[in-house]
Amino acid sequence: MKYRTDLAVEGVENLEESGVRPGEKDGIIIDHQQIDDDIKTTCVDIVNLKGEALMGKPQGRYVTIEVDGIIDEKDGIKERAAHALAEELKKLIRHRYGLKVLIVGLGNEKVTPDSLGPVTLSKVRITSHLFRIFERDGDHEMSNVSGIAPGVTATTGMETAELIEKTVEMMQPNAVIAIDALAARNIGRVSTTIQISDTGIAPGAGMGNMRKELNKTTLGTKVIAIGVPTVIDSKTVILEALEEIRVPEEKAAAYFDERNFDMVVTSTDIDLITESFSDIIANAVNIVLHPGIYS
Repeated sequence: MKYRTDLAVEGVENLEESGVRPGEKDGIIIDHQQIDDDIKTTCVDIVNLKGEALMGKPQGRYVTIEVDGIIDEKDGIKERAAHALAEELKKLIRHRYGLKVLIVGLGNEKVTPDSLGPVTLSKVRITSHLFRIFERDGDHEMSNVSGIAPGVTATTGMETAELIEKTVEMMQPNAVIAIDALAARNIGRVSTTIQISDTGIAPGAGMGNMRKELNKTTLGTKVIAIGVPTVIDSKTVILEALEEIRVPEEKAAAYFDERNFDMVVTSTDIDLITESFSDIIANAVNIVLHPGIYS
């Protein structure tokens, strides 16, 4: 049974459940690391067209950070998670004199499961105006960082990707960091997981409303995507329940053929989850882009 997910690590799990154990021979390289008792990372590198076809994702690096204890507020867990995320981000982008970065907070701030991007952006240190005021082309302690929360097409009437393209043309950043909500197949990952990739992102992916992709091809610069699963496709919840009570797969397929399901569901504590992960992501971004201020 195929489950919808935006997480590469769950894509690997889907393949394994179908009897395929992906590996280097398939163009998929997987590496697991235990950071501490509460944090682990899984890096999935898709290195060729075969891996791309198997995973249904473009070639590139996908790093999943799973954190236990966010909801329970374990001692120092958000700080430890932020530093773990920062270490992974440094592998994709490093501060240097003259570095210019555009932070894009994707999503709808009025809809909690879709508000991760704008909420996170509000906590990132924006410095572009300082470089203009003091007429500096770079700094050894902080990067030139600008930000935009373009909203969603349903509320602006404008295509999100086009707004971002125009902003990139104006700001000419060396890299774009796009932050958005994702969809998972496992409800447990909604409160534990961050995914980073260097392949870009499609705005609205998590909410099931795919728009034009943001990547190096469309924007002309490196695009790093940071996402947190905040929703699950309702079909996934039903399919897992049917599978648990041993309903034959063909009966489950027939059930969905007769009905038109197009809904996503979320956790009852999604407000706390969004607030916590926005803190973690913003802290990590600040550590990486402004090393002279944050550590």
